[in-house]
Amino acid sequence: MPSKIEKKQAAAKLRKPPRDFSYTQNRELSWLRFDNRVLDEAFDETVPLFERLKFVSIFESNLDEFLMVRVGGLSDLAELKKQPVDNKSNMTASEQVDAVMAEMPGLLTRWESIFKSIEGKLDTLGVHRARIDSLTPEERTFVTRYFQAYVSPVISPLVIDPRHPFPNLRNGALYLACGLDGATDEESLLGLIEIPASMNRVVEIPSPTGTYSYILLEDVILACLDSCFGSYKPLDRALIRVTRNADIDPDGEGVEEEEDYRQHMKRILKKRLRLQPVALAVSGSLEKATLKTIRKALELSRRSVFTCDIPLDLGYVFGIEGKIPEHLRNELLFTPFRPQPNPTIDMTRSIREQVLQHDKLLFYPYEAMNPFLDLVHEAAYDPECISLRITLYRVAKQSRLCESLIDAAENGKEVTVLMELRARFDEQNNIEWAERLEEAGCTVIYGSEGFKCHSKICQLTYREGMALTRLTLLGTGNFNEKTAKLYSDFMLMTAHPGIGEDANLFFRNLSLGNLRGDYRFLGVAPVGLKPLIMRGLDREIQRALAGEPARVFFKLNSLTDREVIDKIAEASCAGVRVDMIIRGISCLKPGVPGKTENVHVRSIVGRFLEHARVYAFGVDSDMIYLSSADMMTRNTEHRVEIAFPVLDPTCRALVHEYMGMQLRDNVKARSLTSDGTWVPVERAEGEKPFNSQEALLERAYRNAEAAPEPAIEAEPAPEAEPQPVAPKVQEVQATVIEPEPAPAPQPDPQVTKPAPETSARRDKPAGKTKAIERHRPGRVRMGLGLIGLGLKTLITGKTK
Repeated sequence: MPSKIEKKQAAAKLRKPPRDFSYTQNRELSWLRFDNRVLDEAFDETVPLFERLKFVSIFESNLDEFLMVRVGGLSDLAELKKQPVDNKSNMTASEQVDAVMAEMPGLLTRWESIFKSIEGKLDTLGVHRARIDSLTPEERTFVTRYFQAYVSPVISPLVIDPRHPFPNLRNGALYLACGLDGATDEESLLGLIEIPASMNRVVEIPSPTGTYSYILLEDVILACLDSCFGSYKPLDRALIRVTRNADIDPDGEGVEEEEDYRQHMKRILKKRLRLQPVALAVSGSLEKATLKTIRKALELSRRSVFTCDIPLDLGYVFGIEGKIPEHLRNELLFTPFRPQPNPTIDMTRSIREQVLQHDKLLFYPYEAMNPFLDLVHEAAYDPECISLRITLYRVAKQSRLCESLIDAAENGKEVTVLMELRARFDEQNNIEWAERLEEAGCTVIYGSEGFKCHSKICQLTYREGMALTRLTLLGTGNFNEKTAKLYSDFMLMTAHPGIGEDANLFFRNLSLGNLRGDYRFLGVAPVGLKPLIMRGLDREIQRALAGEPARVFFKLNSLTDREVIDKIAEASCAGVRVDMIIRGISCLKPGVPGKTENVHVRSIVGRFLEHARVYAFGVDSDMIYLSSADMMTRNTEHRVEIAFPVLDPTCRALVHEYMGMQLRDNVKARSLTSDGTWVPVERAEGEKPFNSQEALLERAYRNAEAAPEPAIEAEPAPEAEPQPVAPKVQEVQATVIEPEPAPAPQPDPQVTKPAPETSARRDKPAGKTKAIERHRPGRVRMGLGLIGLGLKTLITGKTK
């Protein structure tokens, strides 16, 4: 007779079929392979030498964040008696940590070796980092004097003994550690010096004309270490850096009653500096006893200590780029590139008028962000503009956009900004901008509890007589002037009335903390985005089963959502061709017989960071959506995200062309194999090398030069070159995936009555709202919970 437990297990199997892990892989291991792919760029001799050094730094920075967030979070889960199991690999949290730690030594050895190789080549060219063991007498004199004049007055050496307990080592900070030989019979002591973050880490030292020599601040201190601890003599010495768990949930900490949400986030940031250590990096040589003392104080196992013989925290690399001698710059750096004007936009005319005539599509970084920035600035001073609403997630520290929002508020416009304070590692910058915006009179609201607002949307509302018009601006990436020059992203600028109505409703729902809105044109997570994807896949599956051509294309940063993965596998089995460009994590393995044979996955890592998200359905891509969301469960179910359709035929053809060029890449592209590894794309015999990013750069220059002056906006601007991929797409009628249940009635025309926009009534909701508002006497109040027919334009909402 089977036991009760066995009966329950058998019943569970009947209710839920077992997972099929034959075509999936672990997220963490897939991420490590991605970062290894980044490091491949450092080995690529076709990349300029100093740019290769920057890829070495990027690899390390990526790995630091991975340890803080992913390994930190998994380490917490590994402490549980009943650990959750990964639904892509069937591994427990502790098994995943074990697998990650097993991969680390090989990655770090590869990282260290290429750094030494590149630095050695730079040294021969005249870009020289001085080491303390090879200083010339003149250099040593300079270093000693620099230490005595500038460094010694700032540092605070610590001696750790039973009367002076081990201090808190801040997350990511650099420290010099050494064993000390006491003047008495005491056992060896530990000495610590924090490298001052307030000082320039790169110290230029005198060098011959046409060269650049420097020494790092920690090496300055190391060279003079014997004078730092008085009568104590250093026995050994090394640079150390602690990586702490940064996977902290701001909402899980709880906001105290009457507490300003910004103050709550400031407390969270301070707490992050003191969370449990995850790893310790050591550069240099420490005695076993010294290292054991540090490791035990941090409560780390031996496998969590990584040693190397190169500098820690290579972020300084970007700071010395500007110091490279002029005659070496062409050889060591990429050819400078300036984002080009969009050929369909005449910057001498009103941007607003041009968007009203025709949808515009910007493609960063090849095209400049200026049309968007100029439009917002124009609106700030346009007497017909009555409101600006925007969501902000990551903002540039020097932000022309935010300055325009401040100008608009000071000019009497209703400006509503949803500032997401929980954007990881950008929290402090966002807090500071939120304070500035609020002081200027903007209505600043924050994301709903438990759901980061990651969508990128802006809406400008104008009153023309008794009518309203709306311009809606939607992006795949942040409204960030800095990253728009580095990240590959789309922005759609449209006056489409249906999209405008959906956007207006979206902002209203954000203000009320309502995450379950119904939209006709937009797919909005956490409720409506994944169903949109599933319906698109189902449509192609039905076509394939009916013997019709069927195709799906995705461009993503990451694919981890198990439901979406299984649906893609189902589509493959039905005969749908699925092409994907995935920059980072892919938990789906393509080419598995009988499961994902029709799935093809590529990745492009190059000069620019591929960041756009594109979902296209149909062999003619009659349904194309751009989005802020990856196919990760956190995005599809636990964030506020937007997917928006590209309805204009010219814009749709442009997306089709751009993606076609990326699918042709055979230089920077890699193919994902059925065992989960990346391999170079094979070229056919006689096929010429094709680097899609370089081709897009050249295209941007050509189009800017060929653009007519002034640009003709009444008709779609002609293409500067023949469409290389499926030119037929311009003739295809755009399709929108209708929501279920039945779609809402056709929205009213773009011209609407102004009454809801002009009402000043602001009622406070009876129940507790998820969104958090901040009130400031004498300012426009943050009406997060405003309900009733008399909502003013502040309900337009906003997100970063």
